[in-house]
Amino acid sequence: MTRKLTDLAIRNAKPRAAKYTMPAGKGLTLLVMPDGAKYWRLRYRFGGKSRWLSVGRPYPETVLRGAEAEAARLRAMIAAGNDPAEVKRVAKLAQRDRVANTFGEAAEAWHAFRAKAWNIKTTRQVREYLDKDLLPKLAARPLDAITAPELGALVAEIEARGAFDVAKKTRQWLKAIYSYARANGWTSTDPPRDLAAIAERGPGKQNYPHLPPAELPALLAALDADTGSPLVKACAMLALWTANRPGVTRTLRWAEIDLDAALWTIGKGREGMKRGYYHLTPLPRQAVAMLREMHNLTGTFEHVFIGRNDPTAPLSDGAVAGLFKRIGYQGKQTMHGFRHLVSTALNEMGYEPDWVERQLAHGDPDKIRGTYNKAMYLEPRREMMQAWADRLDALKAGGNVVHMRRQAL
Repeated sequence: MTRKLTDLAIRNAKPRAAKYTMPAGKGLTLLVMPDGAKYWRLRYRFGGKSRWLSVGRPYPETVLRGAEAEAARLRAMIAAGNDPAEVKRVAKLAQRDRVANTFGEAAEAWHAFRAKAWNIKTTRQVREYLDKDLLPKLAARPLDAITAPELGALVAEIEARGAFDVAKKTRQWLKAIYSYARANGWTSTDPPRDLAAIAERGPGKQNYPHLPPAELPALLAALDADTGSPLVKACAMLALWTANRPGVTRTLRWAEIDLDAALWTIGKGREGMKRGYYHLTPLPRQAVAMLREMHNLTGTFEHVFIGRNDPTAPLSDGAVAGLFKRIGYQGKQTMHGFRHLVSTALNEMGYEPDWVERQLAHGDPDKIRGTYNKAMYLEPRREMMQAWADRLDALKAGGNVVHMRRQAL
């Protein structure tokens, strides 16, 4: 009769020149290696074939009682018609796939997929934030292993440096990446789900510096008296005449304007345009006259307002900022602040708010009031902006003309 294996016998088993086994009953054995390591093995039959399978961790991590319990579980699996070796192999592959599904791989796949619909600016911005804030800490981490506290700490670091807008976007992108990963079957977890609940409240939104309309005459006089670059001054005036975004104005291309039709067409996805909206801008007579003069200077280049050192590049933001500094309005007025100034003035002049909002390109024209086309309110806006340009001329000349709005259509 075979003596039952005991914990004492296992503990006292010494290594030999060749490996040997110590039976524990019902196919369970202890394999003793020449180096002294001791492994649990289960011998079983499945599909008419004899097979061996590792059981638990090596001794003493798995003691006799634990090995017997695990062997009993495996024998129950066999009795149910499942080969434990195959089940173990499939589980190992699944675990390897989970480990291989890293945040970095998911983020790259998400970025490549979403970039098909993004404009160039958004694509570049998201790429920069991924490379700076997310991938250095998360790229190699398995999606399933990342926890909500881990992501919360990461976003808190961004908030600590005062970048609250970046932190907000980071929360949005984390949720989008995990949503994309779940849809592809790479993970079932959602650690960014509740990040908004612990978001720090940032400072209130600050408007760009801008003057009240009452101070326009002095600003116009200062602009008129400036002896710096005529291109920079013309760029500033075009922003004041049209209320377009500064990035779009500085990078205006000759291909975008039709001087005969007095129209500036900003294509969908244009860099410098918030969310890449399509936009039509009517040009007042003063702007058309200025652009005709500019054509004599820069008409052979791509951009209307060319760079000082590189005529193949557009005017720099620093050049325009330098103009406001030079005329004594640094910190008081900016190109972007012109949008606030024009909006305030046009509303004070009594124009329809919808016309003003459309002139400022607020909202997607493809989704607003579907009965209108992309040229929404173009003609009333043309009259409105011509009246605005005329008022600027009057203010510069020392007059105080107030134009009443055109009656709503």
